[in-house]
Amino acid sequence: MERQHRIQAWLENLFPEQAIRLAPASADASFRRYFRAVLSNGDHYIVMDAPPQYEDCHSFIAIAELFGAAGANTPKVLAQDLVQGFLLLTDLGDVTYLSVLNADNAGSLYNDALDALVSIQRSSRPGVLPDYDRVLLERELRLFPEWYITRHLGVELNAQQAQTLDMVFEAILANNLAQAQVFVHRDYHSRNLMVSEPNPGVLDFQDAVYGPVTYDLASLFKDAYICWDEEIMLDWVIRYWEKARRAGLPVNADFGAFYRDFEWMGVQRHLKVLGIFARLYHRDGKTGYLKDMPLVMTYLRSACARYRELEPLLQLLDTLQGQAPESAGYTF
Repeated sequence: MERQHRIQAWLENLFPEQAIRLAPASADASFRRYFRAVLSNGDHYIVMDAPPQYEDCHSFIAIAELFGAAGANTPKVLAQDLVQGFLLLTDLGDVTYLSVLNADNAGSLYNDALDALVSIQRSSRPGVLPDYDRVLLERELRLFPEWYITRHLGVELNAQQAQTLDMVFEAILANNLAQAQVFVHRDYHSRNLMVSEPNPGVLDFQDAVYGPVTYDLASLFKDAYICWDEEIMLDWVIRYWEKARRAGLPVNADFGAFYRDFEWMGVQRHLKVLGIFARLYHRDGKTGYLKDMPLVMTYLRSACARYRELEPLLQLLDTLQGQAPESAGYTF
């Protein structure tokens, strides 16, 4: 409440002639919160509250401009107070893709999302964003044994199991690092895409990096919050691949090889997400992500069952299911 009062005072200084109504807009998995500010003249804005001891607004500002210049509909930064950690942003609305996606509109909405993604990727160049390098990719993978296996399942890996996991991680990293590199949003999914004009509005990009070309596609179509039949998803991936090739993006000319990269990138992300969801629950007390774990595990197991090199991970998951206390078993 103390920060909300400070936001109110900041807005009153920005708009001294207006009465201002401030209401929560959303929160995310970090320390950031968002408020919608509605002025008495009808104008409305979004205020990002990013406590500076925890969050750095500079990356958000820079990437909003970077992706916006590429053609994506990102919020425009209208005012800033970096000492307090406040940004005043244009309002892209309150209708997320997740809230409206259905069988009738999914094709159109995802087509718009793919066009925006291709626009971002076409603007890619090295040396602008941090590299999605081996250190970062492996750090994300290690969230799975640390937070999901040890903390969430309550299981300690023995030496052979740890060796198996290390071997699979090496195979995953080899694939990920061999992929062509582009700008990566890093959370390009239904909760961060807004139904807007132009469509979609793109949010939560502040952790963007320069990395594997399939990463954002895996985020979009192997979404932790909504699931589609595999045949439909395959069709959408083909549509992206065709758009990307026409745009001159560095996707594999062999769709089978491209799809394999997409699946293996998804495996890296699923392992990371399971670790993050477990951490959000056990460390931060955020219970809402528990219900999303089973879908992520389903994606992970399905991909592991299709590739010989990933079969040891599938066998390990089966073993862990048997070892885990009954209370944790539902996450499989």
